[in-house]
Amino acid sequence: MNVRPDYRELVEAGFAAANFICDLGIRPLDCGPGWVEAAVDIHPRHAQQNGFIHAGVQATLADHTAGVAAITLVEEGSTVLTLEFKVNLLRPALCERLLCRAEVLKAGRQVTVVEAEVFALVAGERRLFSKATVSLAVVPIPR
Repeated sequence: MNVRPDYRELVEAGFAAANFICDLGIRPLDCGPGWVEAAVDIHPRHAQQNGFIHAGVQATLADHTAGVAAITLVEEGSTVLTLEFKVNLLRPALCERLLCRAEVLKAGRQVTVVEAEVFALVAGERRLFSKATVSLAVVPIPR
């Protein structure tokens, strides 16, 4: 496994430079080689028509957190782009803050696979709302 020594800076930059992620309010919490934790505080703009947290918010949180987790293990001069992701929505989400933990399952030279869980802490217990599997292409950073 190729661990980038500057992985913390990459994670911070991966969130700060993504305008859509900033607009949603998604931010990093913690990270290590091959994993990242992120959060978003929930506001009315994150709701769908019935008041639940929109599936798009959950999918975006999972996809972006997975991508940034993958970046911690790619060679310098490379980045990742999502090829495909599948999100299983396990129950309607209602909470004040969504959390996500993404972990690399397989770091490849061309494709990396990451699993991300979106959950909340409800009365001190972890409540899982969705789970995603994300495949990412490892590509050169455009110059």
